[in-house]
Amino acid sequence: MSTDFSTLVDPSKAPADTRVVVAMSGGVDSSVTAALMAEAGFDVVGVTLQLYDHGEAVQKKGACCAGQDIYDAKRVADRLGIPHYVLDYESRFREQVMEDFADTYLRGETPIPCVRCNQTVKFKDLLTTARDLGAEAMVTGHYVRRLEGAGGSELHRAADKSKDQSYFLFATTGPQLDFLRFPLGGMDKSETRKHAQRFDLPVAEKPESMDICFVPNGSYARVVERLRPGAMDPGHIVDMGGNVLGDHDGIINFTVGQRRGLGVAAGEPLYVVKIDPDTKNVIVGPKEALNCPEIGVSELNWLDATPINDAPRAVQVKVRSTTDPVVAGIFTDGDQVRVRFDQPQPGVAPGQACVVYDGDRVLGGGWIVR
Repeated sequence: MSTDFSTLVDPSKAPADTRVVVAMSGGVDSSVTAALMAEAGFDVVGVTLQLYDHGEAVQKKGACCAGQDIYDAKRVADRLGIPHYVLDYESRFREQVMEDFADTYLRGETPIPCVRCNQTVKFKDLLTTARDLGAEAMVTGHYVRRLEGAGGSELHRAADKSKDQSYFLFATTGPQLDFLRFPLGGMDKSETRKHAQRFDLPVAEKPESMDICFVPNGSYARVVERLRPGAMDPGHIVDMGGNVLGDHDGIINFTVGQRRGLGVAAGEPLYVVKIDPDTKNVIVGPKEALNCPEIGVSELNWLDATPINDAPRAVQVKVRSTTDPVVAGIFTDGDQVRVRFDQPQPGVAPGQACVVYDGDRVLGGGWIVR
């Protein structure tokens, strides 16, 4: 509880002469982050983003970057005695995150809007704003570690693996990483809560938000249909031989690996094996049909000095946020980056991220292609 953060930005300068912008969502993690920076003596400026409609947001409890959470961030800033600004990024968020979310579902893929938000709105647009405000670093409450390596700044998994958010930050570039700081990366959540109580923050007991911020009541399909009228086009549920087993009300209601809610009867459990956006067919099959030996990866963000080549490099990869890294080889095949698993992985969903590790270090990552 006595970690010294005074050298977190530039050890050659006094914290009081160092301005930092803290991204404040109104939650416990970012609030504690702001408090720790203020306690260390930095010139702290809190910034909160309004990302979507204020009216809807006020009615949705547990959502970040809107309504009650903007108010909570202001209360924390007032408690700490730091300036606080609310920036209207609603149009950027809609264009760069929500529109992409809808289009990804329409392609028969499963999106991760939190990655797109970090990749665009937060670590691109907000980072630029932080520089405009004269900051020497932008500080966030993410559970991830930034360490100095032989080749410069490195991204590492958090000390608390149950809270690690490195999977969602794979798209962070080297220059962005140089400007970012993550003071919570060495803590576990219980320690963060203790700090919140120690600082007597008004959000100390606030529960965590587990939902996608702009998806009310977890209804992804409703959001996609609103953004893309006609997205609920019907189609067939077919087996791997092309035989029609039933009908559905839209491919956006399905994801690869899904078992429940298929609406068809069979002599064995069936899983969604593939989604075809062209025919609107949802292809189902037995569990073993989900096993995937190899995938392609697009939009690779590579943070290691050693480039990928046609000789497979032994790494560990995560293809979903909730699983542990597994052993694989990464290599190039012509213009495409490929990942070959040592053991075939079940239910690998196009549109999700493939994040590459060397132990705790993030080497890079990209999007799983269909």
